[in-house]
Amino acid sequence: MRIIPAIDIIDGNCVRLTKGDYSTKKIYNQNPVEIAKELEDNGIKYLHLVDLDGAKSKRIVNYKTLESIANQTNLEIDFGGGVKSNEDLKTAFEAGASKITGGSIAVQDPELFESWLNQYGGEKIILGADCANRKIATNGWTESSELDVVEFIQKKEKVGVKSVICTDISKDGMLEGPAMQLYKEIISKSNTSLIASGGVSSIQDLLDLRRIGCEAAIIGKAIYENKITLKELSELC
Repeated sequence: MRIIPAIDIIDGNCVRLTKGDYSTKKIYNQNPVEIAKELEDNGIKYLHLVDLDGAKSKRIVNYKTLESIANQTNLEIDFGGGVKSNEDLKTAFEAGASKITGGSIAVQDPELFESWLNQYGGEKIILGADCANRKIATNGWTESSELDVVEFIQKKEKVGVKSVICTDISKDGMLEGPAMQLYKEIISKSNTSLIASGGVSSIQDLLDLRRIGCEAAIIGKAIYENKITLKELSELC
């Protein structure tokens, strides 16, 4: 199972939110590149980079941060947050993203999202399926829908999605463990590669996610709050 640390960006700073609530913003570092380099120095190969300003404003904002990390590390970066147009997609790839996560766009403009899948393939375009009470949330989790998360993933799988990042928003930033039951259901009802996100608080959580068949796990606050050390992650990798 791949281990993917997360860096979330607001105003160029590395931050974490709780349950996606922007009012809970906590700044951990004003230099995300510094964190990215430290991750790489500890044997990490992957990074989940989220433009929270972009997610809220519905367009990419912090592409310069993406560019700096891509230029100064060899991390394989999947980038999300505010990718809503062909121009946004081009900007992200040119700035150094290896993969793009499309969440809101897959709900609000499915034809455009499918055109990206057709052009770049399911290896480059990841589906973002973040939910609250099983309902897909969009635009930085500030808006909700009536789409059931499992049905949503199944539908997108039919049009070429191969990988999905799923966050149960109620778990995000809580350090109380991942949404194991939801992930088990997704794995049993689709053939997509599941990237679990939200709630990871220990090495045991990672082992549990690997045991049920997750292809990868994203870790955020557990690193910044020293619940999991980079040395432990390095050994697990």
